[in-house]
Amino acid sequence: MTVMSNLKDLKSELEKYANNSNLTELQIVEKLEKHYFNKKVNENLKLYKKGTKKVSEITKDLKISPRKFYAILEKKKIEHKKYKKE
Repeated sequence: MTVMSNLKDLKSELEKYANNSNLTELQIVEKLEKHYFNKKVNENLKLYKKGTKKVSEITKDLKISPRKFYAILEKKKIEHKKYKKE
């Protein structure tokens, strides 16, 4: 199977799901994006807790700013170093 045929299958399944639910295709894609982003965040948080992955590597991998990553740490109540601006 080629990539294009796989995409066509995915699109048709997405359209079927949208027809059966009260959501649009775009809303479904946004929900999927949130799901997979959170999944990737959780994988990286496990590595961060173990000390095997640095913040800079995680932010580059997730394509988010360090400030946003630290906000995620705060939200999940994960201990981290706080740097004071002076």
